[in-house]
Amino acid sequence: MKKYSNITLLMVFIFLAGCSFQKQVAFSGKTMGTTYHITVVTGFFKNTKALKDKIDMRFDQINNSMSTYRKDSEISRFNSLKQAGKKFYISDDFFNVMTVAKTVYTLTGGAWDGTVKPLENLWGFGDSENKNRIPSKTEIETLLPNIGFNNIEILTSHHLIKKAASISIDLASIAKGYGVDQVATLIRINGIKNFLVEIGGEVFAAGFRKDGKNWKIGINRPKINAPFDQVYKVLYLQDKGFATSGDYRNYFECEGKRFSHILDPRNGYPIDNGVVSVSIVADTCTFADGLATAVMVLGHKKGLEVVNTLDNTEGLIVVQADDGTLTDHYSKGFISQSNG
Repeated sequence: MKKYSNITLLMVFIFLAGCSFQKQVAFSGKTMGTTYHITVVTGFFKNTKALKDKIDMRFDQINNSMSTYRKDSEISRFNSLKQAGKKFYISDDFFNVMTVAKTVYTLTGGAWDGTVKPLENLWGFGDSENKNRIPSKTEIETLLPNIGFNNIEILTSHHLIKKAASISIDLASIAKGYGVDQVATLIRINGIKNFLVEIGGEVFAAGFRKDGKNWKIGINRPKINAPFDQVYKVLYLQDKGFATSGDYRNYFECEGKRFSHILDPRNGYPIDNGVVSVSIVADTCTFADGLATAVMVLGHKKGLEVVNTLDNTEGLIVVQADDGTLTDHYSKGFISQSNG
């Protein structure tokens, strides 16, 4: 009888270790010019310190590929090329992002464009010191020939070719989403099924929280000077990527008008369509990240048309009227997402 009891106790302990000794562990850090926050639901004995080290190493690899702030990164070396027609070999990370970027560029008719950085600098939103100044029409038109993602050829052999020597790339509006997806893959490889990854507001949620419920994501109120923790809408996510783009944080005012940092690559001017926030839910955060920016440019009508043609993709577009009133425009399935 005593032997039976000991075996029973051991079986109970194993059962509890597998089911009840789950804990929700959170850790954070800095990457890609912003911060990251990760929450994992894991077993009692899981070494999350080792996992964090692997994640930081993965971030470093991605930054070495696509950070324009690192002079020796792949993207910086590609941008420094002054010769059209020359093949430039790129890593899997760079290639994967460029492939999704091309899809978003084509899908949205150029509303997203990774070559827009010179225009951002001209308007004072990039590395330039041209702050709070409206460029002339001539300055904008002079730069437009240097803009166009179609001026970069992406070969299946993992080579890029500039069709115009002046073209340069900045993938900041899509690379964070890729970083989220890559970390999600890394966490899964390490045996964890339930987790949340966030980099600078871009998210991937997998499985469930410790309490068995879907992960809850808050969308910031798209108002100037709104607190960063003021929630406008709540979504419940499971095995989905999520990204939000907005124009209410980064802008300048001049001659009585507000100019957004989000530019229309097709004409060189800041958007002026009333859209103040776009949230996209998709299978990958990479795609959601790029599409959110593109829909900001497209406007709510054309943006919804695009989103509603896509499988497993939903969107919320918030438009602000002249009197400050906010109006929500949902894609066909977004409400079911927000209701959890």
